[in-house]
Amino acid sequence: MQVKGAGRIFVHALAVLLAVAYLIPVYMTIITSLKAPAEISHFSAWSVPHTPNWESYSIAFRKFAPCLKNSFILAIAATLLSAAMGAVNGYVLSKYPFPGSRVVMPVIVFGMFIPYQSILVPLFQFLQSIRLYGGLPGLILVHVVYGLPITTLLFRSFYAEIPDELLGAARIDGAGFYGIFRHLIIPLSGPPFLIVGIWQFTQIWNEFLFAVTLVRPSAQPITVALANLAGGQAVSWNLPMAGSVLAALPTAAIYVFLGRYFVRGLLAGALKG
Repeated sequence: MQVKGAGRIFVHALAVLLAVAYLIPVYMTIITSLKAPAEISHFSAWSVPHTPNWESYSIAFRKFAPCLKNSFILAIAATLLSAAMGAVNGYVLSKYPFPGSRVVMPVIVFGMFIPYQSILVPLFQFLQSIRLYGGLPGLILVHVVYGLPITTLLFRSFYAEIPDELLGAARIDGAGFYGIFRHLIIPLSGPPFLIVGIWQFTQIWNEFLFAVTLVRPSAQPITVALANLAGGQAVSWNLPMAGSVLAALPTAAIYVFLGRYFVRGLLAGALKG
C-alpha cells in the first residue's frame, strides 16, 4: 500500500511539473500582451503589468482581422470537405469491398507519412499548372488531399464495426447505396465526424509551411502573419503576443468545450478496434 501511495504521489508530482512547464509560455505570452511597449524588457519579463494594456488586443485584432478571416475560411472549408470525402471513402472501403480494396487502404494511409517538405516543389508546380497557386482555393485543396488519409482511416475503422445486418435490412426496405449512406450511416457518424472535425480544424489552423509557400500575402492565414510581424527589425512584442492569444482562442475553445467528446470518441474507437 505504501508503494502504491508513493507511486501515486510521484505521478501527481510529475503531472504538476509538466503542467507548470506547459503553462509558463502561456503565462509569459498573456502578461507580455498586456504590457505597454515601454514595460517589456528582460528584467521585467516575469512581472505582471501594473495596468493592463488592452489596447494591444484592439490593435492586433484590427491588424490581423483579414488573416483571421482567411484562417477561418481555410480551416472550415478544408475540414468539411476532407471529413465528407473521408466518410464516403470509409463507407466504401468498409462495406463495399472490391478487387484491390485491401491494397487501396494501405496506400491511402501511406500518405500520412509523406513529409510536407518532400512534395513542396511538385505541389507548387501542380498548383501553378491548374491556376490555383496563390489563393485560398489552392491551399484548401492541398489540406483536403493531405487530410484524406487520416479521415478515411478513422471513418473506415468506425464503419467497420457497424453490423452488416443493418445494411441488409435497409436493402430489403429498398434503400440503395446512397440511401443507406444518407439515412443509416450518417446518423450513426457523430463520433467520427467530431473527432475528424476537431483534428482537422486544429491541424489546418496551426499549419505554417504550406501557408507561407503556396499563397500570396493577401490570402495568408494568421500563422504566417504572426511570423512576419515577429520577424521585423524592431518589434513591439505586445502585439505579436496579443495576436498569438487571439490566434489560439478558436482551437483552445474547441478543446475546452468539445475535448471530452473528442477523448470519448477516441476511446470508443480504441475499444471497438
